[in-house]
Amino acid sequence: MVKSMTGFGRCEYIDKDIKVTVEVKSVNHRYSEISIRIPKNIYCFENEVRNLVKKYLERGKVDIFISYEDLSENAGEVKYNESLARQYVNLFKDMKEKLGIENDMSASVLLRCQDVLEIQEKETDEDTVWSVIEKAVSSAVENLVRTRIAEGENLRKDILLKLENIQNSVGFIEEKEPELVEEYRKKIEDKVREILADTSVDESRIVAETVLYADKICVDEETVRLKSHVKAMEECLQSDEAIGRKMDFIAQEMNREANTILSKTNDPEVSDYAIAIKTEIEKVREQIQNIE
Repeated sequence: MVKSMTGFGRCEYIDKDIKVTVEVKSVNHRYSEISIRIPKNIYCFENEVRNLVKKYLERGKVDIFISYEDLSENAGEVKYNESLARQYVNLFKDMKEKLGIENDMSASVLLRCQDVLEIQEKETDEDTVWSVIEKAVSSAVENLVRTRIAEGENLRKDILLKLENIQNSVGFIEEKEPELVEEYRKKIEDKVREILADTSVDESRIVAETVLYADKICVDEETVRLKSHVKAMEECLQSDEAIGRKMDFIAQEMNREANTILSKTNDPEVSDYAIAIKTEIEKVREQIQNIE
């Protein structure tokens, strides 16, 4: 099963007067990078959330947004910091006396001063809170995974089509290659005979040397390895594991074989097919960057 690294998931879960909303999105990344935005009052669960997400996702840049609400009637109590408020009052009085300005202090003005107003949330059982968070996060990530699987299936089909194109191009080169090698060998042999027309050289030596040199343009090893790499990629696409890194390595090896074919051949038609193979390999590599 191929999974894309791009996806989105959301879940809103309510249980025992606790409401947790989780949104998860992921994009391509070479490694696993998880970023979590979580309210201060449940910040203690950040590591648990991170470890939970890692069970579902192996690669990708993942952003998680969590909101938490206590829906009970006595969810919190609003108070003011009396000690701090008195300091503000004394400060305003001191400013009036020293700077000669009007002191327009009132309760509403005082409450707007930093940290004067406090909201004390009621204590809740951590196990209960984590139970709700865990269910919300799990559900959101499962929704994300479903979108990644759906996108991964599209990637799988597209890559298989490109691998088929590569196979077809390799097949043409395999059919053409013996003919080219023989033509090249005969051309070299005729040229050698012409040069050595007035020289006494063993005929078998000429044949042996020209065959050896002609073999240098032979690309059967490269085409065999290319077909092997294509088969390895097709097998990867049937795997349930994370395959992105492995497929990227195989694509690099395929590109190396295509480059070798290009460097060896002197036939324009074979060169065109080798370039076509390189083009398809590059398209495959671009798609692999999206795979987990």
